[in-house]
Amino acid sequence: MAKSSVSEVHTTQGLDFIRELGQQLRVDSIRASTAAGSGHPTSSMSAADLMAVLITRYFHYDWNDPRQSNNDHLIFSKGHASPLLYAIFKAVGVVSDVELLTFRRFGSRLEGHPTPILPWVDVATGSLGQGLPIAVGVALAGRKLDQLPYHVWTLTGDSELAEGSIWEGLDKAGFYGLSNFTAIFDINRLGQRGPTEYEWETDVYRDRVQAFGCRAIVIDGHDLEQIDQALGQAREATAKPTVVIARTIKGKGFSEIENKDGWHGKALPADMAERAITELGGVRHLRVDGIKPQPGEPAIRDARVEITPPTYKKGDKVATRKAYGDALKALGARPAVVAMDGEVSNSTFAEEFAKAYPDRYFEIFIAEQQLVATAVGMSVRHYIPFASTFAAFFSRAYDFIRMAAISQANIRLSGSHAGVEIGEDGPSQMALEDLAMMRAIHGSTVLYPSDATSAASLVVAMADHPGISYLRTTRGAYPVLYDAGTRFPIGGSKLVRSDPTDRVVLIGAGVTVHNCLAAADELEKEGIKTRVIDLYSVKPVDRVTLQEAAALTRGRLVVVEDHYPEGGVGAAVMEALASDMDPPRIVHLAVRGLPGSGKPVELMDKAEISARHIVAAAKRLYGI
Repeated sequence: MAKSSVSEVHTTQGLDFIRELGQQLRVDSIRASTAAGSGHPTSSMSAADLMAVLITRYFHYDWNDPRQSNNDHLIFSKGHASPLLYAIFKAVGVVSDVELLTFRRFGSRLEGHPTPILPWVDVATGSLGQGLPIAVGVALAGRKLDQLPYHVWTLTGDSELAEGSIWEGLDKAGFYGLSNFTAIFDINRLGQRGPTEYEWETDVYRDRVQAFGCRAIVIDGHDLEQIDQALGQAREATAKPTVVIARTIKGKGFSEIENKDGWHGKALPADMAERAITELGGVRHLRVDGIKPQPGEPAIRDARVEITPPTYKKGDKVATRKAYGDALKALGARPAVVAMDGEVSNSTFAEEFAKAYPDRYFEIFIAEQQLVATAVGMSVRHYIPFASTFAAFFSRAYDFIRMAAISQANIRLSGSHAGVEIGEDGPSQMALEDLAMMRAIHGSTVLYPSDATSAASLVVAMADHPGISYLRTTRGAYPVLYDAGTRFPIGGSKLVRSDPTDRVVLIGAGVTVHNCLAAADELEKEGIKTRVIDLYSVKPVDRVTLQEAAALTRGRLVVVEDHYPEGGVGAAVMEALASDMDPPRIVHLAVRGLPGSGKPVELMDKAEISARHIVAAAKRLYGI
């Protein structure tokens, strides 16, 4: 590979220096990807000039203090252009040339797509269409909560502009007037398998951007003066978010591959890399000192305050979704708690928080991907976000939740109207897959309370629980089972009914706990002592209590859930006990057919998760 042809130069802000820096970013993108034998050098090369101007003149960031409150944010929505991002990190002096060449190697911090294992990376962005919406969430925090002048920049590829989530993000950026937000569209014409949807038709992108309430600036993405002018205007914007639509050339700078199809995601072989680096002027080690932000502190700072959860009288009928809203309102006494909803806050009861703390509530309307992205963006700024919608609709945002785990985000999700219990609305509204979906998320916590007391307690616990936590709430109102002040530790369960002579165990969560209690009454009338476990923590699950119950009853367990049989409560129980030397016999009652509309009691009976079906299952297991 070519030897260094330019010695280290400390930054000036002249265009000649920036031009050389752009070439360095291209060269280093090639060097890193060729050393790895994989990567996306051509996608990095198209945006190199844009980033050279940005980091030299307009990006305010203390590279030695990534947690500085007033730092700008730069999110690569086109995360596959990671060689360019890592080349930037070399240019600003936080990554050495030696480390740059560890790109994509086992154990390297420089992974194939950026992750927050690097302190200068806010979120993981390997899945296209996510970086921009999350950047909108960060900008929303800056404008409405922090009230700091930092700017949020995101680099977006043209292929991902086909993603609906991009336009959800721009819609909300326009709606909230986020002038502290700038998206840079790298319109290089070529995608993975050929031309992009609109190739270089920048007028199409301009019209769409403007239709979503944003200012569009169309430029030549390799003309440094045009880039400089556009980014300067974006930095000074006061009314609208800005989208810089930059016409660029994929593989720019190396004539053999410029604007040539078939080079997406391919590292240059060593001989081609040698020629490319020579054509680009050789290896450089230019250094950008950057612009440090002015000192500043967020307008809102977290404070530990005593939270008094709402209380409920045993026996009163209260929906757990109502308890979610009540507890969220109580948590509002803590300044860092924020909430957002997908236009169903009168059903999820997030409206309780919205009424009490309107400045910390954000309506995202029916845009569930942006709902989760906003929560992730808020967590980047160290807020404590709670996002709510119908449980079924989180499936639309599942990839955002999956990626949030890779981002090591701390977000709290509340899904209401779960299961056939919702009744007449029918199957399109019934979340019957959500427990499986959320349990599969790396490091997630999945909670399914059966009454208002447990729901309120768990909401309060979620505020300080790290990672991604999910609360499943029930539409209908059911009797309060627990006294006020009862503790519900995450990872625990409750013995709602127990006796040393129990002969069978009924395990439920949420609404099925009530069905199990009704069944236990019938079984005990026939002399069958019955233990009832409220498995409110589905992940992590209380393995010890399950083992003890199985040992006491000689392995007679009936698990009942308002969920499809795959991946829910039953799966959690069976996985917990599968490694036992003598695993129990488990009867699993779940929703096995496609439900329709009807009254909750009718639908639960049809699904065979009602009390009479639980009684019959327990009798079969007991040998009657």
